[in-house]
Amino acid sequence: MDDTAGQANFDALMAADSRVEPRDWMPEAYRRTLVRQISQHAHSEIIGMQPEANWITRAPSLRRKAILMAKVQDEAGHGLYLYSAAETLGTPRDEMMEALIAGKARYSSIFNYPAVSWADMGAIGWLVDGAAICNQVPLCRASYGPYARAMVRICKEESFHQRQGFEILLELSRGSAVQKQMAQDAVNRWYAPSLMMFGPPDDDSPNSLQSMAWNIKRFSNDELRSRFVGMMVEQVEVLGLTLPDDQIRFNEETKKWEHGPLDWNEFKDVLAGHGPCNAQRLERRRSAHDDGAWVREAAAAYAAKQQAAVAA
Repeated sequence: MDDTAGQANFDALMAADSRVEPRDWMPEAYRRTLVRQISQHAHSEIIGMQPEANWITRAPSLRRKAILMAKVQDEAGHGLYLYSAAETLGTPRDEMMEALIAGKARYSSIFNYPAVSWADMGAIGWLVDGAAICNQVPLCRASYGPYARAMVRICKEESFHQRQGFEILLELSRGSAVQKQMAQDAVNRWYAPSLMMFGPPDDDSPNSLQSMAWNIKRFSNDELRSRFVGMMVEQVEVLGLTLPDDQIRFNEETKKWEHGPLDWNEFKDVLAGHGPCNAQRLERRRSAHDDGAWVREAAAAYAAKQQAAVAA
């Protein structure tokens, strides 16, 4: 299909709110946008394993250890689904991984904050995974087929992760005064970074409008952030905790939830590599990548052997 016919077909798919598949013609800018978004999403899942994996051996019970191990395994699987989806766009997985370990690729800013107590496992599950669900459920209707299909399973599993975090906070909030304060401290630390997970304000988000025009995104950053705040306001009452924001209110005119100001300079600093754990997260990823080289080499050798046997 030549570019003129391909563009016409692509425009028709967008107008019909239909799906683009890997072999369909697509604008190069659309392809680049998808590779950037999907690879960043995959990187976030892989880096996001670190703060939680660090707490597996320190979880307070065998049950909690097993649940946390399962969650970390889920996140590894999410990363693999997403790398596979990005590969259908013609970008090799090795190239994406090299960009990550070289510090050239971005991942969600939220994973550059430290998890300092067991209660943080609850706050990460409730707030971080809750924000992820709010952001990712609309991606199940993304215009690129492989991405949308991967998100269906990911969102189902993320819902369990969010419930696990809620349960941890609920148990702590109903425990001793010290345990309840631990839970409250964790919520205080993770609240603002979770709101910033949705990305910068709409007037400072250069990619959002085009992504929405292409039906990759369905809602703007601020719209998703408002929805998330409304969800948290109701759930925090059940927990018996509070959100560290006295400016949260429901605007009757706009019918949207509003929140207090966020430190967007901090957000930009973390994205630029100057967050509390940026260096630590990347160094551990590089180390894991190097340590796993023999596994990749063995798998490649086995695959080559199998192909040779089939060819013979």
